[in-house]
Amino acid sequence: MITTNAHPAVKVTGRHLQITDAISDYCTRKIEGLHLDYPKIIEAHVILEVEKYRHSAEVVLVCSNHITIEACEETNDMYAAIDAVTDKVQRQMRKYKTRLMRKHRPRKDIVQHLEEQVLHPEPVEEDNHHEHAVVRTERLPMKPMFVDEAVLQLEMSHRQFLVFLNARSARMNVLYRRKSGDFGLIEPTAN
Repeated sequence: MITTNAHPAVKVTGRHLQITDAISDYCTRKIEGLHLDYPKIIEAHVILEVEKYRHSAEVVLVCSNHITIEACEETNDMYAAIDAVTDKVQRQMRKYKTRLMRKHRPRKDIVQHLEEQVLHPEPVEEDNHHEHAVVRTERLPMKPMFVDEAVLQLEMSHRQFLVFLNARSARMNVLYRRKSGDFGLIEPTAN
């Protein structure tokens, strides 16, 4: 991990690929070359993967105000994949800044944490009932946001859903992608 005062911390990881100094330096220069003042990048994780002739590059940026920007690109050349994914991230950052400037509202600095659990089902035998095992746990920061901000955050991510604290109702909501490309919102109600 490379850390400097003026630039974000950039971590480069390889799957089925040994990360050379040249590739690590190239990724770091590309991330540091994202010249946008908002959102400010705090840390970056670049994941490079090779499978036969498929070279993929994924970038996860952790930015100020608990904004996470994710993008992934595939090509037949690793450097082209890195270029394509950083271009995609830069477009997403511009889009986010433009939308935020249009709909700017004063925000509270309240942050809560929600634990996300990803479950993978195990085969269930007919005679025995097995419990599903928790195979991964994530802690996600939860800041109050309006529904339009949550939609923007989900658009900029490859995730299928987003759990957030609704700034209007002060209740936890779930925003999810629908097969049609639209979004659905789950709001809890008191019975």
